[in-house]
Amino acid sequence: MQSFGKSRILIIGCGDIGLRVARQLVKNYRVYALTSQKTRFQELRAVGAIPILGDLDKPDSLWRLGSLAQTVIHLAPPQNLGHRDYRTRNLLRILSQGSGVVRRLIYISTTGVYGDHKGAKVVESTPVRPQSERAKRRADAEQVLRLWAPAHGVALTILRVPGIYALDRLPIERIQSRTPTLLATEDAYSNHIQSDDLARLICAAVYHGKPQRVINVCDGGESKMGDYFDEVADAFGLERPPRLPAAEVEKIVSPMLWSFMSESRRVGNERLKELKTPLRYPSVTQFLKTISKNP
Repeated sequence: MQSFGKSRILIIGCGDIGLRVARQLVKNYRVYALTSQKTRFQELRAVGAIPILGDLDKPDSLWRLGSLAQTVIHLAPPQNLGHRDYRTRNLLRILSQGSGVVRRLIYISTTGVYGDHKGAKVVESTPVRPQSERAKRRADAEQVLRLWAPAHGVALTILRVPGIYALDRLPIERIQSRTPTLLATEDAYSNHIQSDDLARLICAAVYHGKPQRVINVCDGGESKMGDYFDEVADAFGLERPPRLPAAEVEKIVSPMLWSFMSESRRVGNERLKELKTPLRYPSVTQFLKTISKNP
């Protein structure tokens, strides 16, 4: 049996979450990280990863990836336009040429693929019905991966992720700019996961992810978006954002922000226990309490 020390992992899309994942995995694995910028080499090496230069938009630059690692963690977002994810297609085309080296692939998707459910509960078996172009590209990537993985003997785990937060990823600027939220009677449910928890769960999927399995990676909270902003404002001693009717808010905020505000669903996380990794922050409220203790 191959030792963990010799096993190789490739991280595609090594931004904030990818760096957190790499820091944990380098203890037991040889970790490679794909980047399109040489300027990031030093940052990646600093966490113990081996940088690989390549661009998912340029298939010819990906030739080294096919036989590089047994496990691939795919964190890269799709391109910004269209309903198809061509970056995932480019990646799979290269991995298909690797003579069966890849045995496991973990894809970080979004709970946005469920679309708007008017506040109803969704679980992993709920049919996807993405509404925004962004979510449609993610649903396309999922479909392509679910066809590709079993055909190539690869264990695929899809982690659907909601809004990610951390101390440096809280909506402070939005609150300070007085961007309005919706009236409580019109507000949408929002779902969250803390950055470190997400990174730990991605690592757990390397060990415990079941083949061809979808898991909602969220804290299971059922708060509404306006209440989330109020909580953050209170924790930092800021004035709460104004509440306005939906018809007024839609005229003020960007189309992308409105797409988030206009979709409401409560995301169930029962399958999360399969990853055998309890959350450190099972709610935004508990995370914000640690902020108040450590200003």
